[in-house]
Amino acid sequence: MARLIWTEPALGDLEAIAEVIALDKPGAARDFVRKVFRSAERLTALPNSGRRPPETPGLPYRELIVRPCRIFYRVRDRDVFIVYVMRSEQLLHPDTLEERSRDLGRSPRKPGNGA
Repeated sequence: MARLIWTEPALGDLEAIAEVIALDKPGAARDFVRKVFRSAERLTALPNSGRRPPETPGLPYRELIVRPCRIFYRVRDRDVFIVYVMRSEQLLHPDTLEERSRDLGRSPRKPGNGA
């Protein structure tokens, strides 16, 4: 099984999206975050199950869709790093993924460990 690691920036992305949802529907925000964590957790068993984003041909990224968001990750050895969470209607800038991947493995966090 692979180890799932959420990067600090990705957790911050998810938190910011959930805060906006919570302004109108706090319960929906909690449900959304749980759904994202459940969807990401499946990557421990099937790390390459996400699709390759069309904006990143030739780059080692994959994504999960959890409406209204896209969750971007990359697999390195037996680790799955969640690097970016964004709203689906936003445009993806592949440079963002590359910037966030520079420090992978330096300070991993797992949900539930202070996340």
